[in-house]
Amino acid sequence: MFYRLSGTYHTSYQADRKLWKIPTDRWLVIALLVLALLAPLFVSPLYLGSYVLPWVIWSAAALSLTLLMGLAGQLHFGFAAVMAIGAYASIHLVRAGVPFELALLLSGLISAVIGAIFGGAALRVKGLYLVMATLAMQYLVDWVVVNVPAISGGAHATLRTPAVSFLFLPIESLAARYWLALGWAVLLTVFFMNVKRTSFGRALVAIRDKDFAAAVIGVDPFKTKLMAFFTSSFMGGVTGAILAFCFYRAVTPEQFGFNVSIQLVAMVLVGGLGSVIGSWLGAGFVLLAPIFLTNLVSGLAASGWVPVSQNFLSHLPLMIYGAMIIGFLLLEPLGLAKIYDNIRKYFLVWPFRHARS
Repeated sequence: MFYRLSGTYHTSYQADRKLWKIPTDRWLVIALLVLALLAPLFVSPLYLGSYVLPWVIWSAAALSLTLLMGLAGQLHFGFAAVMAIGAYASIHLVRAGVPFELALLLSGLISAVIGAIFGGAALRVKGLYLVMATLAMQYLVDWVVVNVPAISGGAHATLRTPAVSFLFLPIESLAARYWLALGWAVLLTVFFMNVKRTSFGRALVAIRDKDFAAAVIGVDPFKTKLMAFFTSSFMGGVTGAILAFCFYRAVTPEQFGFNVSIQLVAMVLVGGLGSVIGSWLGAGFVLLAPIFLTNLVSGLAASGWVPVSQNFLSHLPLMIYGAMIIGFLLLEPLGLAKIYDNIRKYFLVWPFRHARS
C-alpha cells in the first residue's frame, strides 16, 4: 500500500537515508506546500494576516530555538532578545541604505555574534545556571533597547519599518509578505530536517545526551555548543527581522519582552523537543489556541451556556488553555509531535489488530 511499509528493502545508504521512505509522506508534504503557497488565493485577508502569517513566522522562530534546545540540549530563556536584535538591526540597516536582502543576512549575523558571546560566557554552566545567564541577556537587551534612543527612539517610541523589496519584488501587499515569511519558514524546515544527518547535527545530539562522553569520542563540547548558539541566534535574528517587516511593520520594545521568550519555550516544549513538525504544531497551539478558546467561550456566553460574569469570561479561556498544556504534558511528555507520530504509526498497520498495542 502507498501509505504503509511492507518491509525494508534498502540496497544503499542513500536509500536508507531518505527523508520520506513512504510515498504518502512525500505526497502529503507536497500537497501541504502547494496549499500553503496558494493560501492567499482562498484564505480571506483577515484570517491570512491574523492567523496564518503569524503562525508561519512563529513556527520559524520555534524551529530556530529547537536547534538549540532540542538538538543541543541548551536551555535559552532569552530568545526574544535575539529576535529583537535582528528586528532593530534590520530596520536601521535598511534606513541606512543597505539592500533588504543584505540587511536580513547582516541582522542575523549581528544577532549570531551577540548570541554567541552570551552563549560562550555561559558554556561553563548548565541547567538552571544557564537559564539565569540567558535571562541576563534578555534583561540586558531589554534595558539597552529601552534606554538607548538611537536604537528604539525611547521607551514608548514606535519604530516603523521602511518600504522594501525582496529580489526586486516590493514587499507591500499581504500576499507578498506572507510568501516571504513562508519561504523563510520552509528554508528553516528543510535545513532542520537535513542537519540531523550531518556531522554537526550528530555532534549536537552527542553533546545533548552527555557532553563528557562526546568529548571522549572526539567532539569538542566548547566549539559545538558555541556553533549551536551562533547558528540558532542567526536564524532567530533573521526571523525577528521578518517578523518586523512582514507582520508587525512597527516595532516597540514590548513586542520582544520576557513573556515572548516564555511563549517560545512553550512552543518548543508543547510541540516536542527536537521535532520539525513539533515546532509547527507547538507554535500553532500556543499562538492560536487562546484565540479560538476566547471565541468559543464568547459564543457559549452569548448562547447562555456559561455564566455571563465578565471577570469569569476573561479568565476562563486562560484556565482552559493552561489545563490543556498540563494535560498534553502529562499524557504525552514528548509533545504534540509524538501524538502525531502515534497516529501515523497506527495507520501504517491499520486495520490489523496489533495496531492498538
